[in-house]
Amino acid sequence: MRDRITGDPPRLSATEAAREVGDDDTLLVSGFGSVGYPKVVPLALAESDRDRSLTVVSGGSVGPEIDDALVEAGALERRFPYQARATSQAAINDGRVAFHDRNISTLGDEVLYGDLADGDVAIIEALAVGPDWLIPTTSIGQTPAFVENADRLIVEVNRTVPRDVRAFHDVYRTGRPPNREPIPLRDPGGRIGTDRVTFAPESLVGVVESDRRDQPYEFRDPTADDRAIADALRTFLEAEVERSPLFRDSLRIQFGVGSLGNALMGALGEADLGDRELIYFGEVIQDGLLDLLDDGDLATASATSLALSAEGQDRLFEHVDRYAEDIVLRPADLSNSPTLIDRFGVVAVNSALEVDLFGHVNSTHVNGTRVLNGVGGSGDFNRNAALTVLALPATAADGDISRIVPMTPHVDHTEHDIDVVVTEQGVADLRGASPRETATALIENCAHPAYRDDLHEYLERGERRGGHIPHDIETALDWHVDR
Repeated sequence: MRDRITGDPPRLSATEAAREVGDDDTLLVSGFGSVGYPKVVPLALAESDRDRSLTVVSGGSVGPEIDDALVEAGALERRFPYQARATSQAAINDGRVAFHDRNISTLGDEVLYGDLADGDVAIIEALAVGPDWLIPTTSIGQTPAFVENADRLIVEVNRTVPRDVRAFHDVYRTGRPPNREPIPLRDPGGRIGTDRVTFAPESLVGVVESDRRDQPYEFRDPTADDRAIADALRTFLEAEVERSPLFRDSLRIQFGVGSLGNALMGALGEADLGDRELIYFGEVIQDGLLDLLDDGDLATASATSLALSAEGQDRLFEHVDRYAEDIVLRPADLSNSPTLIDRFGVVAVNSALEVDLFGHVNSTHVNGTRVLNGVGGSGDFNRNAALTVLALPATAADGDISRIVPMTPHVDHTEHDIDVVVTEQGVADLRGASPRETATALIENCAHPAYRDDLHEYLERGERRGGHIPHDIETALDWHVDR
């Protein structure tokens, strides 16, 4: 372990490091896709006897050591900008923890310039550390911006992550406005940075050693609906790459994190793309992308996190040299950069809770009130992609709830952000459609047959009232009552 710590930084136990954190400090923690986050210091914070009211800012989702333990200890007062644990969700919905949701691409800047939160302490997981540098582990996320912003730095060196994982990293800083230079990345698989994050030596409080592994993703087996959605998406994309000159040489694609996204990745291996390269430019590397790389169906995968199952982690760690030829990890302000998403002509494929008849999408709040996670990177990709696809089952709760609804009670993505909707029922291409045409396409192509008549009746009531968007406002949210 000592060869991972260069120089002679202060070495602390987790308990000693926790004592260096003030009771109402703002903590900037590494982590994205529930990997690469600090583990032993947050646990020590949760186990301390002090009455704490901490603010925690992470680049993306983190594990139970933060979003379970700190909440259960009553030590977490405020949380930014994404979480995905049942414990933190309950605390936020009960009002015990304040939560503010943000897009991923701008988070680093908002922290760096004090628009969101000023960091007191950055707690960063690393696989190695030196006098003025650290090398992240399984995610990069917003670590560079967090380290730059925080007054003090605590580094957790995790010996369970192979040192060779550094081969994936491409850390590049964009500089500050108004003199920010154009990002010089010309190819999704290109490299423009280094494997490390630098910091001011005087900010380093100490180094803590850790041997806790990331909690791996647990992907459920694809359902019949997942497979039908994947088949519909594959058929659509096969036709689209033949139709559009945008995909003359390659298809550049992004998928949202989760079991459905992982299943959709796998379906691309069966797609007939002619002689076009398949390239991934997104946030997370999931097991489905490793499968595509193993089968020779994927040319490049660029992301900010290795969000893998236990089997996927073992496979990647055993063959780092092979995978490092095709996988690149970047800071989240590059992986989610609107400029790069636009430059590479990415096809964004994300899921959601529901979509209404006129194309507005709710990704985060059940019935518009109970938060599940956060908007994450879907806002970055849906708004800036060359083609935006929403993929979701037509129903939830074993068919008792339609995901195609008259009006969403919460909007994360507007009608202007969504081009195509795919469910197990079919595909609705909404490009150029009027609101009435959008509603008809969603009902006939994407809604479950059990709900089509009611949706048509709603649309007819709205049309009798008139207007460009024919809502029947008096009954618009009836579908969400008592759900």
